[in-house]
Amino acid sequence: MVEATSNLTPTQRYAAGALFAIALNQAQINQTQPLGIPAALDNDEEECDRSEERRSNCSSGDSVSDDPNLWVHETSGLLRPVFRCLDIDSSAWLGLEETANSSPAKHHIGAFTRLLSEEASDASVEMVEQEMALAKAADAMVHSIRSSLSIDAKKEKHQEYENECREKYAVPEVKSKAVDKDKAKEESDAAAERESLEAGVVIRDGSNRPEVVEDDKSVDEVTLLSHQRKINVLYELLSACLSDRYQEVKKCTRRRKGYDARHRVALRLLATWFNIEWIKVEAIETMVACSAMALQKSGELKNEDAASSSSTWAKWKRGGIIGLAAPAIAAGFGALAPTLGTLVPVIGAGGFAAAASAAGTVAGSVAVAASFGAAGAGLTGTKMARRIGDLEEFEFKAIGENHNQGRLAVEVLVAGVVFEEEDFVKPWQGLTSSLERYTLQWESKNLILVSTAIQDWLTSRLAMELMKQGAMHTVLSSLLLALAWPATILVAADFIDSKWSIAIDRSDKAGKLLAEVLQKGLQGNRPITLVGFSLGARVIFKCLQTLAETEQNAELVERVVILGAPISINNENWRDVRKMVAGRFINVYATNDWTLGVAFRASLLSQGLAGIQPICIPGIENVDVTDMVEGHSSYLWKTQQILERLEIDTYYPVFRDTL
Repeated sequence: MVEATSNLTPTQRYAAGALFAIALNQAQINQTQPLGIPAALDNDEEECDRSEERRSNCSSGDSVSDDPNLWVHETSGLLRPVFRCLDIDSSAWLGLEETANSSPAKHHIGAFTRLLSEEASDASVEMVEQEMALAKAADAMVHSIRSSLSIDAKKEKHQEYENECREKYAVPEVKSKAVDKDKAKEESDAAAERESLEAGVVIRDGSNRPEVVEDDKSVDEVTLLSHQRKINVLYELLSACLSDRYQEVKKCTRRRKGYDARHRVALRLLATWFNIEWIKVEAIETMVACSAMALQKSGELKNEDAASSSSTWAKWKRGGIIGLAAPAIAAGFGALAPTLGTLVPVIGAGGFAAAASAAGTVAGSVAVAASFGAAGAGLTGTKMARRIGDLEEFEFKAIGENHNQGRLAVEVLVAGVVFEEEDFVKPWQGLTSSLERYTLQWESKNLILVSTAIQDWLTSRLAMELMKQGAMHTVLSSLLLALAWPATILVAADFIDSKWSIAIDRSDKAGKLLAEVLQKGLQGNRPITLVGFSLGARVIFKCLQTLAETEQNAELVERVVILGAPISINNENWRDVRKMVAGRFINVYATNDWTLGVAFRASLLSQGLAGIQPICIPGIENVDVTDMVEGHSSYLWKTQQILERLEIDTYYPVFRDTL
């Protein structure tokens, strides 16, 4: 029975399931209406009206059974398996789903939080001790994760890369401006810090942080919860999300077993309500992975059959509390890879078999390891060259220190301005992240050709003269107003066109191949974050566009950030693409990126361009970085700084518009 192994009483598990259901429903609402960004801020009033209508429809109080598209609907396969694993009475399931879909959510959050905070009279000493032990173990894991990040060394290394890139590729006209801008920024930051210290408050430039919980009463309820209770609730819920204890539903839209991106977004929101740092949830994820694989290594699961799945699940959960699976961490997860296929309670035998069969040329044991995230060889072990049309290069490269460390989420980083092969990797090396990270090296020959062609023209005598005359400052306004161009700029555009067209074609094909990789589960059926700049952003967009053709929901991709994206606005299916992303979707643009405007001018004239304009689609955050970038090529060395200030680990948008 669950009662014998859970640190929560039946009432507390009921409350935890209810809060998770509410968070899951709110996360779906926030897909089209991000928390903290009122619809009135949208530039398109008609679009805002549609967004508000969708928001009210998502939480209208109508019966859940009337809308199978809801994440809390039975056919989603997201909620009832969690209820079952928490051993919540099945007669209460529909009521919890209806409550989650009722509006407003804040009326229910406080009540269920009170239930969680109540101390049960029948709670055993062992339960209390285990609750404390788990919280201490999570804190220890957080310390371990933070100590491995080497933040100062990474920043210093990236600063060297930025200085080197600026020297090589920054347009002479803007070099001096960049230095002046940096000095001004430093002075401004110092002054702001002094003012904030004098005022006794902490500030963040341009930040727009909404309240974590929507009223004072709810805040009071959350403060009643002890830290250890919050950690235990998140641990139990994560364990339930990964469980394989659910019955097949004929019309279930969820296609894969594993860690669903929508589950992770809901946990992220719940952690926000609890005022728990996200790194602690990442620590819990690692503990869950470690404990499961440690039990597998010790042979406790080898002879288990389906009839004893509940006791196996209980052992696995308890394994996270006892000893934190330190031996498994010390030994490394590579040795565990061949035996993970029998770990039924975590991902399920069917999930492992599917991953293995879909991996193609990847060895079965490697694919099995990747299914649970024990090893990343599912991505790095396969080169996919010439799989689609004329694509010559498509290869994942592992970066960072989080591989083979039980990470249950993955990040793929895609560069699009490349002068040397190292530029696929170096823009990302300075980032501090707890995710298992990979860069995608794709079509380096063509990317180097087009990047070099643009750079050669920018540094030519003709371009320098045009810049001195101020001609470039009128290029974007001329494009947007469909005015006549100077003949000299038309000559430059023709020079770039042929190489640019090839690069656009290859980025579209690379995007389709990336979608194929994700659908086959080579990332290990774990939530994935996609980040890309320039043509790399287009790869990501085309990946999502391809997913939208066959996928029914956002179970694969958790978050997306595109920077300086050469993607038209008006003739692309942005709404369908947005549906493929469970959490935040951020479009970073610069209104002074005339290089992108020239290269993609045909689209800009009639269809708009994401890299230089906001996208008025509900659920897409638009962030203007005009004051941070000096030109299109500067995304190569500025992306890290932009990402740090976006704070994508927060559930809600940090900036309303300008960064």
